Amino acid sequence: MSTRYGPEERQLLETAASRIYTNAVAHGFLSVDDPRLAEGAEQRPALDLLLDIGLLLLDTTAGQYLPVDPTSIQARVVVPLGQQGADLLTESARWADAFTSLGQTYRQSPHMTTHPITEIRGLPNINSYIQATVADCRNELLTAQPYGRRPAKDLETAIQRDIKALNRGIKMRTLYQHSARHSPATRDYVREVSAHGAEVRTLDEFFNRLIVVDRHVAVIPASENHHIAVAIHEKSLVAYLVDMFERSWERARPFTNTEGGTERKIAEDVRAMTIRMLVEGHSDPASAKRLGVSTRTYAGYIAALKDEYGVQTRFQLGHAMGAQSGPRTELPAFDDDDSLS
Repeated sequence: MSTRYGPEERQLLETAASRIYTNAVAHGFLSVDDPRLAEGAEQRPALDLLLDIGLLLLDTTAGQYLPVDPTSIQARVVVPLGQQGADLLTESARWADAFTSLGQTYRQSPHMTTHPITEIRGLPNINSYIQATVADCRNELLTAQPYGRRPAKDLETAIQRDIKALNRGIKMRTLYQHSARHSPATRDYVREVSAHGAEVRTLDEFFNRLIVVDRHVAVIPASENHHIAVAIHEKSLVAYLVDMFERSWERARPFTNTEGGTERKIAEDVRAMTIRMLVEGHSDPASAKRLGVSTRTYAGYIAALKDEYGVQTRFQLGHAMGAQSGPRTELPAFDDDDSLS
């Protein structure tokens, strides 16, 4: 019996061969003289498969094909396939280890300064690069995640990667926008990584997505849809990005601090940024994106400001804000759909 069967053989077993076997079981046998099973007949390949697997046995004395209990055959076919799968997984892991080792050698080479910027295309390649780079981290990991909350599936991947890094003694600091505080998945992520030593803060507004590893390499998006990224190795550029991060970090609020005073300051930050977006004349979608909220929530902010100043139009609101400094109203809470990719 053959020890290797693939999708084509399995599909044949599920269709034509299954019908032949069912017929044999129903009658107790199949005649070797059946013209439908003769050499060159359309159903002959299905018969040959059944004989090769062992589901039919040829009784030359009686001139019949006799059906065999599949339970006595299954292990002979499935176990070798399972072993082949395990062997392929093992080999795949060894290839991955080999590439990881070579990649680490490449990234840690002092000659990397001859290639200050590396372009990476496609989300799978970007994610793989980030995974490998974070795995190489030895001292410090800085990350910035703007636009509010992150997708839950992204956080599931990030939490495993980041906890491994933290357990190696890596110092990790992460910046989010204030709107991320209203994401249950983000709160769970922050609680987990904070328990392992990470620091997380939020800000009213922040520059684009950023990852800095050991102040040696920085990864930033290079397209609007984030399907292209660049890895920066040039020391002065990395230092510049780190400086931007540090300035924002100093102004940010600790994520885990939920005291009333902190919450009021965050509300004031959001209010001030809403007013700034309004005064500068940005569109609602652009303003909402900068704040990391949905357009519906941003519209709610504007409505709250209109009520505060007792006006009906945005033109009247702009005029009123310039003419008086009236009482400050807390803006409405974030909607459940405040999520931006």
